[in-house]
Amino acid sequence: MQVHVVKSKIHRVKVTGADLNYIGSVTIDEDLMEAANIIEGEKVQIVNNNNGERLETYVIPGPRNSGEITLNGAAARKVAKGDVLIIIAYGIMEIEEAKSFKPSLVFPDEETNLLK
Repeated sequence: MQVHVVKSKIHRVKVTGADLNYIGSVTIDEDLMEAANIIEGEKVQIVNNNNGERLETYVIPGPRNSGEITLNGAAARKVAKGDVLIIIAYGIMEIEEAKSFKPSLVFPDEETNLLK
C-alpha cells in the first residue's frame, strides 16, 4: 500500500504579490524552495490562514533571498498581499517508508519571508 505524506512545508509566509494576468502558479523565493526540498514544477497545496482558502498549483522559482511569494493566474483571486500562507508538498511512498520519513519543514522569518 502507498500513502500520501507531507514531504515539504514552508510555514507562515506572507504573500508579496498577486498577478492575475500571469499564467497560473506560485512564485517562491528559490532559497525557500531549496530549504524545503521543493522543485520547479512541483505540485503544492496553498493554505491561506487569513481566509481559509485552500488551492493547488505548481511552483516556479523566484529570485534568491527576495522573500517572494506571489500567487499567479486564477490563484491570485484567492489571496491578498500580506496574507499568511502555509505551502505544503506531498509525497507518495510505501507505508513502511512513510513511518520513518522526515519531511523538510521550513519556518522563515514571518516579516521578511527570509530564512533565519
